[in-house]
Amino acid sequence: MRAQQAVGRAGEDLAAAYLEQQGWRILDRNWFGPGGELDVVALDVPGDAVVGVEVKTRTSAAFGSPAEAVTPAKVHRLRVLLAQWLVAHDVHAETIRLDVIAVVLPPSGRPRLDHLEGIF
Repeated sequence: MRAQQAVGRAGEDLAAAYLEQQGWRILDRNWFGPGGELDVVALDVPGDAVVGVEVKTRTSAAFGSPAEAVTPAKVHRLRVLLAQWLVAHDVHAETIRLDVIAVVLPPSGRPRLDHLEGIF
């Protein structure tokens, strides 16, 4: 596994563990549809929402927050992918949304995680 892939996987693992600690249920990880990949699909149990979660991970915030890499075009693509996921799975909730979890994994020190809810 390349170093960049390992960083991304570590960020996704931290994000999934964080969501589970919040009482969420992970429904899918690294789901591929015709237009790309959803990093995490989860059920926000307290909020009764199916949530597509884009996880952006960096080793520093020197060039800004990892969340800044989520462009309007990427949000559109994620919306399409989440709709495709919902068609393929029999999961229902009161609401549907997209979130971003930005993870910074510094070479030393504790990881930093920022959860941005409802990006569309």
